[in-house]
Amino acid sequence: MVLMNGVGTVYWFTGLAGAGKTTLAGIFTTRLRAAGRTVILLDGDALRRAFDDDLGYTREERLTSAMRNARLCRLLAEQGVDVVCATISLFHACQEWNRANIASYREVFVTAPFDVLAARHPARLYGGGATAPASHVVGVDVPAEEPQRPDMTVVNDGRRPPAAVVDELWTELGL
Repeated sequence: MVLMNGVGTVYWFTGLAGAGKTTLAGIFTTRLRAAGRTVILLDGDALRRAFDDDLGYTREERLTSAMRNARLCRLLAEQGVDVVCATISLFHACQEWNRANIASYREVFVTAPFDVLAARHPARLYGGGATAPASHVVGVDVPAEEPQRPDMTVVNDGRRPPAAVVDELWTELGL
């Protein structure tokens, strides 16, 4: 059954761990709901716990996970639901698939300087601190394929509060 409001939009928030995707996507989702939109928030970590317990963290397994997320987003959007998906998924193949297969797709690349990423990430993925960096980390030992044509690039370096970053995003996306 398709909802009366037609095809939903997929807002794909992508970037490295610690860039602030989940925080920004949560605020953005709240704004969409306040505007009367039917919206669901999908976070990459929660999606992995729900659907990807058969996968590890190699490049190939991460790509498989990203493609599962993309197909789920398309399925929900086809039912008339807006979907905000916050996931690393820095693969050109996934980004290209989304553009070709999701009728209403908006890509938001969230970026931050490496030192900010390292300071934000409690798991110490990027090295430093008492523990060694983890293996299979996107941007460290798994290459990150930054979006080639994002609808918007957001620098989330902590100089502005997240709500101000979402204000800019909201305006730039014409919402």
